[in-house]
Amino acid sequence: MQSRVYCPLCSSGTIPFDEFRGRQYYRCLRCHSILLDPKMRLSKEKEKNRYEEHNNDVEDIRYQQFVAPIVEKVKDMFTQSHLGLDFGAGTGPVITKLLREAGYQVELYDPLFYNDPGKLEQKYDYIVCCEVMEHFIFPGRELNLLRSLLKPNGSLFCMTEIYCDQIDFQQWHYKNDPTHVFFYHQHALSWIKSNYGFSGLKRQGRLIHFEA
Repeated sequence: MQSRVYCPLCSSGTIPFDEFRGRQYYRCLRCHSILLDPKMRLSKEKEKNRYEEHNNDVEDIRYQQFVAPIVEKVKDMFTQSHLGLDFGAGTGPVITKLLREAGYQVELYDPLFYNDPGKLEQKYDYIVCCEVMEHFIFPGRELNLLRSLLKPNGSLFCMTEIYCDQIDFQQWHYKNDPTHVFFYHQHALSWIKSNYGFSGLKRQGRLIHFEA
């Protein structure tokens, strides 16, 4: 008998949703998110190797343009006197590069490439989390951590593709990366706001802004 799969964000039950290239996906009955069967996740070694294959050149103008929505949002809302954290910075911390060049104070943290636990013992005015949420194996735990790192009136800026019912999952490119294990629905964003004590939630396409 197959064991039940529970949503790692809201702990609700799930139902089988779809299958792609032998990978089984489930849908949460509460927050409507889509998750990869836990048994089909990559090993940590294979996951790291996959990240190292990404061509994240911080000097690439296309890469800089891709992260521009987060960079510009930080500049609009915060000053050089505020302290930020680039969480899940990966192999090419382009957001940190661009903000530091503009005089901003930004710390780096990544469990694989910038694993400094001391960075998780500080409080921040803002946290940027670009193309990271979809990699969270335990999104509830990770989002709880990020919320705890924010100062009062701080902001968490995330970029990820949000799943909606109009998307043809079989044709959706975002699920093709085997390190993408969790896809958020708008209902999930609202659940995060309510359950982690955020005062506000704004979304502009792929850019999600949680207000502490």
